[in-house]
Amino acid sequence: MELSSSLKLSSPLSPSIINLQVSSSSNNVKLSNYTSLPKPFLQLGDRSRSLRNQHSVNLRSYRNQVTAKSSGSQGWDFGRFIKTLHFFNGPPSPIKFVSSVFEKLTNGSTEIPVNEMETGGIILVAGATGGVGRRVVDLLRKKGLPVKALVRNEEKARKMLGPDIDLIVADITKENTLVPEKFKGVRKVINAVSVIVGPKEGDTPERQKYNQGVRFFEPEIKGDSPELVEYVGMKNLINAVKDGVGLENGKLLFGVGDNTFKDLPWGALDDVVMGGVSESNFLVDLTGGENGGPTGIFKGIVSTTNNGGFTSVRTKNFSEAEDLSAYDGLELRVRGDGLRYKLIVRTSQDWDTVGYTASFDTSPGQWQSVRLPFSSLRPVFRARTKSDAPPFNPGSIISLQLMFSKFEYDGKLNPTFKEGPFELPLSSIRAYIQEPVTPRFVHVGSAGVTRPERPGLDLTKQPPAVRLNKELDFILTYKLKGEDLIRESGIPYAIVRPCALTEEPAGADLIFDQGDNITGKVSRDEVARICIAALDSPFALNKTFEVKSTVPFSEPFTVDPENPPPEKDYDEYFKNLKDGINGKEALEQNTVAV
Repeated sequence: MELSSSLKLSSPLSPSIINLQVSSSSNNVKLSNYTSLPKPFLQLGDRSRSLRNQHSVNLRSYRNQVTAKSSGSQGWDFGRFIKTLHFFNGPPSPIKFVSSVFEKLTNGSTEIPVNEMETGGIILVAGATGGVGRRVVDLLRKKGLPVKALVRNEEKARKMLGPDIDLIVADITKENTLVPEKFKGVRKVINAVSVIVGPKEGDTPERQKYNQGVRFFEPEIKGDSPELVEYVGMKNLINAVKDGVGLENGKLLFGVGDNTFKDLPWGALDDVVMGGVSESNFLVDLTGGENGGPTGIFKGIVSTTNNGGFTSVRTKNFSEAEDLSAYDGLELRVRGDGLRYKLIVRTSQDWDTVGYTASFDTSPGQWQSVRLPFSSLRPVFRARTKSDAPPFNPGSIISLQLMFSKFEYDGKLNPTFKEGPFELPLSSIRAYIQEPVTPRFVHVGSAGVTRPERPGLDLTKQPPAVRLNKELDFILTYKLKGEDLIRESGIPYAIVRPCALTEEPAGADLIFDQGDNITGKVSRDEVARICIAALDSPFALNKTFEVKSTVPFSEPFTVDPENPPPEKDYDEYFKNLKDGINGKEALEQNTVAV
């Protein structure tokens, strides 16, 4: 449900009306009818709350502008100090708070190397006891890669895959079995789940008739329907792994994205906590960003009076930790002013704790994207690098902080620091995947999924599944719908559509094609290798393609164990694939013609 809200904003100059649509399930604000606002800008009030817990945005006109202060010793603003403590819900002890901030910014030491964060992750194989799935598991384990198998029957899986296989026992058709904790650490997925088709007359326990190919028996659906497996199951699986594998365009933490504005509860944390007089705030200007859109603004005046010299804004601790394990860093979209700033990321609910820190330089007067890899974040505590700090954990981000300071860390000073006013427009903070991006979700589909509704086809020359699509409960129709869910998910993907699958060995020459036109056969061994290769190939990213061997059905393919064929470089096939071709083009053209 979405709630529409019109908020009247008072200002000393003129009234303005802003129409906002606020999603009740998140803190995303859909922005419409951007209104030109009188200066000074809007400021989120000190009593702002995360929109996760409310359905409206508390915006008010900011009247108390930060003005230049005269140099020299000045009185300490005790009221602003108390206000800072109150906004952040009060640290454990004001004395400890002041001393910790002072030490963070003034203590020095020599630079120390830091522990490196862990990289990599688990590859999940769904449908791991199927013909392709079990081969994928076997190949991944031979490569020494961490793998988990998603299966319905634990006893069957351990008998087939070995007693030491790491299993997720769940059923993708039953959403309540896909418990998030089971998927912790999963970064890539190969999905070989498929509706079960078998001979009407039955089959052996080893499915010998099925393995010969559907063209050799009269088929029927066994077990759950194509709609439940290929469509509902796909939707459930995508939802279960999406946070873990990540989105190609990244995850928005703050700011503008897809005509929405995602807010965070920022509060000022300046050198007033150690007796200084610097002052900053965080504003939201709904028309001051790129192309007239909204932007946040970190602005203020910094002074070294009373031994000060820093300003910052920090978010309250998130009610739930942000899991960014699928990503490689944070990207800030800013309009620079030539100064050096810091981003500080915390992974603990404690107040006085290590902040994982990176400095970044800005270019004056230019909108720029600043990428800060997680691997570059330095664990800093009280202005010193903590060599014994745990590696940064992107799976447990609790708060963010922006800072402009005279001080760097380990005794260093900011070379761009200068006293006086500063202003840093910040339109967004998002997590990103480092380029080149490769598929995170590889799906084994089927050739022929677009053909049942394609006009002008000679069905006598088509595979049985195309001819019998209706009799098989629209198996190919729902396979195509499942593919569409992948393409629409935002997950980096590759969709492999094998022609008729065989038990022959890998090694035959291959044909990769697009547009869903070819027929033929291909080895399950070969398809398993293709899927694993696609995970590491930027050429396979967001591609949909069919594959078959050059060997006709009438000729069996064998391999001499003493002289096996050389390993293929599948990139030689992937690099010729094109974006946006999946065979639906013919259906769309036919619709337009009609």
